Amino acid sequence: MSTALLALLSAYVLVLAVELPDKTMIATLVLTTRFRAWPVLLGVSLAFAVQSTIAVLFGRALTLLPDGLVAAVVAALFGLGAFLLLREGFSAADESGEDAARQGVKPVTFLRSAATSFGVLFAAEWGDASQLATAGLTARYGHPLMVGAGSLLALITVASVAVFIGHKVRGRLKPKLLQRIAGFAFAVFALLAVVQAFA
Repeated sequence: MSTALLALLSAYVLVLAVELPDKTMIATLVLTTRFRAWPVLLGVSLAFAVQSTIAVLFGRALTLLPDGLVAAVVAALFGLGAFLLLREGFSAADESGEDAARQGVKPVTFLRSAATSFGVLFAAEWGDASQLATAGLTARYGHPLMVGAGSLLALITVASVAVFIGHKVRGRLKPKLLQRIAGFAFAVFALLAVVQAFA
């Protein structure tokens, strides 16, 4: 398997695992209960595209640094992501999720629904685990387009699930378990980067 394809698949799988139990899925689900599905999907997809681009550019900038320093930064990024995910995954918070009520909601224009969805998700993604993963994988593999594409595809997949069948999936999957699995995956990536930094 080529490094570029490995970068694409790694980004897709890791970001998908990180985002399924994340606040961005819940936010998309809640937005879908308030607005029509298509403008929400368009708005969140555009927000994800912008945030993925920012993360890839940051990760690409890391590749200009010496290899040992890049490995240390990648380890720190994944370590931070692991900490955040495991803290959330092992917290005692309720897993039931909340859906906004449909009653009393006035019809909203397509543009306003999409713009609101864009704004909510754009803000929610800053410093998110998927951004850290995208930046770290870009620095690790050196294939920014493939990592960006994998990350964006995973984010749009999650948004689509949330928009169309999110409430059903939320009832079947345990968000805390997914967060723990993703957290341990981040920890493994962090350890590999530490080994690489001192190799």
